[in-house]
Amino acid sequence: MKRDETGGTSPDPVDVRLGGRLAELRGEHGWSLGELAERSGISRSTLSRAERAETSPTASLLNRLCAVYGRTMSQLLSEIEAEPAPLVRAADQPVWEDRASGFVRRSVSPPHGGLRGELVEGRLDAGADIAYDRPPVPGLEQHIWVLEGALAVTDRDVEHRLGDGDCLRLRVWGPTRFRCPGPQAVRYVLAVVRP
Repeated sequence: MKRDETGGTSPDPVDVRLGGRLAELRGEHGWSLGELAERSGISRSTLSRAERAETSPTASLLNRLCAVYGRTMSQLLSEIEAEPAPLVRAADQPVWEDRASGFVRRSVSPPHGGLRGELVEGRLDAGADIAYDRPPVPGLEQHIWVLEGALAVTDRDVEHRLGDGDCLRLRVWGPTRFRCPGPQAVRYVLAVVRP
């Protein structure tokens, strides 16, 4: 939500488009809110509020929905953007923020549903901790390159501590966790390759 010129709040335009797309996906599958709640483990009321843009979904919530719909988060977010272009200037790269967790995600690669690879810039505030209970697509390949700061990535109960310039490559089959131990924020590049 953001403040409008009258001092009231209005839904963020990205949240409105995202909510609309989430409702479309549920409709395409022919699922009720209850059925989607069972498949995703997210309450019906939270799903309804997200679809109506009454709340900005968290990264964890979007990850669960992406897993149910068989999409990466970048695919989902690119579906709410305009026609794909081969070049996206830095100022035009879509930015999505999970204010609750202190996570900012910039889609660096020009969106294209038919390609398997994509680049994402991630920023986590010091102390931020995001847990994903499953990958959006099982077997997803990730390369995590820390540009500045420190990042702890847990994959299958093994924690990898990364610092400036370090790069971790993994295939995601189960739960993962991204944590910024601080003392400052971390900025990293995430290269994602769908199987």
